[in-house]
Amino acid sequence: MSKQLRKNIEQGELKIIGGQWRSRKISFPAVHGLRPSPSRIRETLFSWLIPTLPASNCLDLFAGSGALGFEALSRGANRVTMVEQNQLVVRQLLTNKELLNADGLNVLKMDARSLSKIDGCFDIVFCDPPFNQGIAQPLIEDLHKSKLLKPSARLYLETEKNLTTLSLPNNWTLLKEKTAGDVRYRLIDVGER
Repeated sequence: MSKQLRKNIEQGELKIIGGQWRSRKISFPAVHGLRPSPSRIRETLFSWLIPTLPASNCLDLFAGSGALGFEALSRGANRVTMVEQNQLVVRQLLTNKELLNADGLNVLKMDARSLSKIDGCFDIVFCDPPFNQGIAQPLIEDLHKSKLLKPSARLYLETEKNLTTLSLPNNWTLLKEKTAGDVRYRLIDVGER
C-alpha cells in the first residue's frame, strides 16, 4: 500500500478522479475493513467501462467509501444504488450525496448479500466484498440466480490477490483481470440471460 493511500485512509478521504466531480474529495469514516479502491485501480476500471458506463444503471454492493459509485455517477452513469450495512458509513454516504448534489444516487442500509431485497435491473454491478471471508463465489452464484442483471451486464469484482480461481456460470465471460498490491480485480460479462 502506498504512503499516499495509507495517508488518505487515515484521514478518511479520497479524491474522485474523473468526470464532472473530478478532484472533488469525499470523506469516509475509519471503520475496520473499509478499504477504498485505489485511484489507479479505479482509473483502469473506468477505462474498461467507457463503452457501457454512459446512461447506465449501476449497483454498488459493499459500497464502503462509495468510491466506485460516486466515480460512476461523475463519469456519466444515470443511476447508482449503493448497498452498505454499517450505519456510520451509510450516514457518510448520504452526506457525500448531499455535498455533490448527486440526484442519481440511492443508498440502501442493508446486507449486500440480501440480493432479493434490492429492486431494479442493472447494467453494471460493482462488488468489493470484505477480503478472506469466502464471499465472492457465493455472491457470483446468487447474482446469477437473481433478476438484478440486464442481458450482457458487466460485473466488476475486487478480491484478495490470492483468490486466483472463481467458478463462473456457463454464459459468463471473464473480460479483464489484473492485480495491484494485495488486490485482484476482474471485469466479467454476464452474457445473455
